[in-house]
Amino acid sequence: MKPIATASFVAACLSFSPAFAQQTPAQPAAPAATEPFKAGQPLPVRPNVRTFGSFCGAESVSVDTERDLYVVVSPCTSNSLRPNDGYVSLVNPDGTVNTLKWIQGNDKMGVTLNDPRGSDINHGMLYLADIDTVRMFDIKTGEPRGEVKVEGAVFLNDLEVTDDGTVYVTDSGSNDKPDASAIYKITPDGAVSDFARGGPLQRPNGIAFDPDGNIVTVLLANTNILTYAPDGELVKTEDGLEALADGLVILADGTKITTSLRANHLARIPPGGKAELLVDNVFTPASIGYDAKRNRVIVPENQQNAITMVDLQ
Repeated sequence: MKPIATASFVAACLSFSPAFAQQTPAQPAAPAATEPFKAGQPLPVRPNVRTFGSFCGAESVSVDTERDLYVVVSPCTSNSLRPNDGYVSLVNPDGTVNTLKWIQGNDKMGVTLNDPRGSDINHGMLYLADIDTVRMFDIKTGEPRGEVKVEGAVFLNDLEVTDDGTVYVTDSGSNDKPDASAIYKITPDGAVSDFARGGPLQRPNGIAFDPDGNIVTVLLANTNILTYAPDGELVKTEDGLEALADGLVILADGTKITTSLRANHLARIPPGGKAELLVDNVFTPASIGYDAKRNRVIVPENQQNAITMVDLQ
């Protein structure tokens, strides 16, 4: 006869003991539902609007016309939580991913992408706004090609580059540092100066050039769309549809297309006309790109980790 394992026997007895069972606290019942359960509803099907996912906080899109690719910038995790994890993707015009992480933050390779936001392509170079630094990469190889630090910048957000390599970059500041709002000008040799600051320039975000070579920006703080002459003079103020504006592209005929993070829409402002709704139900639309070949706006949906393609009609 084998000896009984005393500890196992006692444990088994206790597990079936009513007194032992009473020592286990009862789990609280789930709160009663205050409303009937409703599953999420699909968005309306629109033949000219298509959405594609797989990004990490998609923030901006630029169009590489030579290779016929969309360059999608993802800042990914907040830099305060995880630095240098941003990346740049290449996407085909049909929405398939060409290269998910074409350029990515990598200390060993000497690539820094802490919190990349706005982007532009000019003269074979990809320019990225990254917190307080403008970074440059070879558009064909992805290799780093230098950077310019903007002293005192708080949140470099979007940028536009002239044919001679001059960069105009917005600083959106922050809620506790609204006075940091500015547009900086960076010359091809890396000299940084204030292009515009203060006054009506309240938390600028998207930036673009109009057909006359003026510098146009939309604001987070209000609905104003500001146009500056190349010498820095404010020459026009227009009304957008909604504040918390983010993206801006200007078409060859002068039509402006903007996005609003608050309203989750795209708006269109024809030359000399008033702002009108273009597309709604596009969530957290950020810094848009324009594909002239297909007459298409590519919209990064930041919090949806996606891009949406809107074919203009």
